[in-house]
Amino acid sequence: MKLTSIGADISGNDVSCSMELIKRLKNDIPTLMDIGAHKAALTNITGDDVVISAFVPDEKLEIINAGIVDILRKNAENLGDVDGISETPEGAGEGISYAEANIRQDRYPDGIIIAFDTYGGEPFVKNVAKSVMAAAAGMENVTDIGGGSLDGIRKIPGVGYVSDETDDPVVIATIEDIESIGVVAGAMIGAALGNKNVYMVKRGTPSYVIPGSVILSVSAYMNGNVMDLAVPLAARMRILE
Repeated sequence: MKLTSIGADISGNDVSCSMELIKRLKNDIPTLMDIGAHKAALTNITGDDVVISAFVPDEKLEIINAGIVDILRKNAENLGDVDGISETPEGAGEGISYAEANIRQDRYPDGIIIAFDTYGGEPFVKNVAKSVMAAAAGMENVTDIGGGSLDGIRKIPGVGYVSDETDDPVVIATIEDIESIGVVAGAMIGAALGNKNVYMVKRGTPSYVIPGSVILSVSAYMNGNVMDLAVPLAARMRILE
């Protein structure tokens, strides 16, 4: 089984997602279970970007990925990133963000999903995503890590090709023990926030930051249940007085 996450800017503006867009996406996501997903959800809403994630059997990965893109295309207020998908590497443009990671077959499907939003395609977000992935690598109870920024053309199974102009990366990590969710998420967020001009936000927060900044949201996706980790992590990181 795998965790697959696809992120896209399909909003009608550059800073937020409308409640109507979110409602329509949530209404259509259950159709992914009809075509083979174990679970599926709208896991992250970050500025004007959304991420749909699903736990899928390996053999259904392409079908579910295509289904996610169909939902994004159907409900888009602005095709934006969906328009960057191409059937050939030569036609690939700025497109959807993609991450996939393996899940141990003998464990509950749990994962951490971190989604970034840039206002002007700030290039340093690539280094931020790399530091987040490096923080999770080698930690106990991490099964697999996926996503990040692109250094070239990427083929997304069941969907097509996107280029390295894609600028709002998604990073995921699959976790083997429920008590490791906070440990691994804390390490990943700490690595991200150590970079310049990076801010953690609650799910659904508009991108009201000084241009030149990057925002991120962090969700735990645990056996189909989505939890916004921004508030509890922020509480843990505050200074006790």
